[in-house]
Amino acid sequence: MSDRPVATAADLSLQSFDVRVPPHGLPGALRVPRHAFALVIFAHGSGSSRLSPRNVMVADGLNRRGIATLLFDLLKPEEEAADNRAKVFQIPFLAERLIDAIRWTEDEQLVRTLPLGLFGASTGAGAALVAAARLERVGAVVSRGGRPDLAGEALLAVRAPTLLIVGGADHGVIELNEEAYARLGGPKELVIVPGATHLFSERGALEQVIAHAGRWFETYLRTPRGKSRR
Repeated sequence: MSDRPVATAADLSLQSFDVRVPPHGLPGALRVPRHAFALVIFAHGSGSSRLSPRNVMVADGLNRRGIATLLFDLLKPEEEAADNRAKVFQIPFLAERLIDAIRWTEDEQLVRTLPLGLFGASTGAGAALVAAARLERVGAVVSRGGRPDLAGEALLAVRAPTLLIVGGADHGVIELNEEAYARLGGPKELVIVPGATHLFSERGALEQVIAHAGRWFETYLRTPRGKSRR
């Protein structure tokens, strides 16, 4: 662990670390509740970062349910620059960065034995599903307003239970999620949040995302105390 834990006023039983994810030193925030039963790594969408207020809110909701979270930047600053944004939409490249983060957590004492889930938003959902198709360690995937269709042929190889959450007013993205849903091979569910748009900015919309994601991760990642899925 690179830094000392930062005490939080809201919940002193939650350890929070500023980290650097190798091999590129990508900045991240690792939060580990006391007696955490799982770890969820976030993959944000294009134009976003580890500081995304929506993903931070979801991560906080998962922390309160006993789930550790890692939010980190998938790209270096120069890769996000306005004149060099090609990598923002390169799903295999983003998936490789996500896999780097997964492998890093396998050496981190606090979280290395925890069952693992992935939470993807927008293009990050495609990267999360590609990573899940490649690594058996991924025990569950949740997509929020995601583009799972961007995972392409990898969808057929995904066996991790996958929950797709889409806003009821996110026209066009609903259809793309329905198409991806039909191609997923493992346990799956598609939830449409009535009236929500792509960013789930409507009152109560993100709370519904948190409730559905928490339910999914608790169902598929919770194991008897002392046992590991690794």
